[in-house]
Amino acid sequence: MSDVPAGLLTADAVRLDVAVPDRDTAIRVVGRLLVEVGAVQEAYVGSMLQRERTTTTNLGRGFAIPHGSEGSQALVRRDALCVVRFATPVPWGDSDVDVAVGIAARGDAHAPALGRLARIIGDAEQAAALRAETDPEAVVRLLVG
Repeated sequence: MSDVPAGLLTADAVRLDVAVPDRDTAIRVVGRLLVEVGAVQEAYVGSMLQRERTTTTNLGRGFAIPHGSEGSQALVRRDALCVVRFATPVPWGDSDVDVAVGIAARGDAHAPALGRLARIIGDAEQAAALRAETDPEAVVRLLVG
């Protein structure tokens, strides 16, 4: 049984092999996906860009977790995650990113999924599996069980 709340990440919130030219466009794509699945208001996307300008969300090893800045919780309709895998790595501060996990959170419901993401990042085999996956449902299973 998963310790991640049902509905936190669904297949409709997964996009694979998205082409973007730069980090800010990548963050906008992630933010728009959170808007599309009904998790956040449109203004949250701007908050995500603001957050990135203050503190990077690049975790290293090709992964980033873009999310809103302090005080943006009022723009969150429901806790949710989304996953965007980029067609080619995106320059993102000190290193490139090829997988972004967007976060919309009013509370800590996303914490178990981020723990799983940390384990995936630390395991080269699991990270490779996530990067190679072609089925959004399988991406969801990898991240939330």
